[in-house]
Amino acid sequence: QVQLVESGGGLVQAGESLRLSCVVSGSIFTFNAMGWYRQAPGKQRELVATITSGGSTNYADSVKGRFTIVRDNSKKAAYLQMNSLKPEDTAVYYCKADLRAVSFWGQGTQVAVSS
Repeated sequence: QVQLVESGGGLVQAGESLRLSCVVSGSIFTFNAMGWYRQAPGKQRELVATITSGGSTNYADSVKGRFTIVRDNSKKAAYLQMNSLKPEDTAVYYCKADLRAVSFWGQGTQVAVSS
């Protein structure tokens, strides 16, 4: 059974940094794309950043230059380094991993940024 476990969320002040981790268990395969999405209260879930198995990345315009996504295929993990956090970054952050046509999601980790 494939499971994604996120960690690293928390409460920080504006301008500070956090690093989110996502570790996949229960699969011997390397996932195609992995990514981070977020959902703020009352809003739809939105893409934050994605990374392919080859390392190509894609970012939402709102986080470009502040967030960096990396992955470690040997550990089946993906990380999101978030710098210069803003109150509008407050949301539950979800990790997603795609294996062929199937997508797997983590349970989410809360990020709260105070002004």
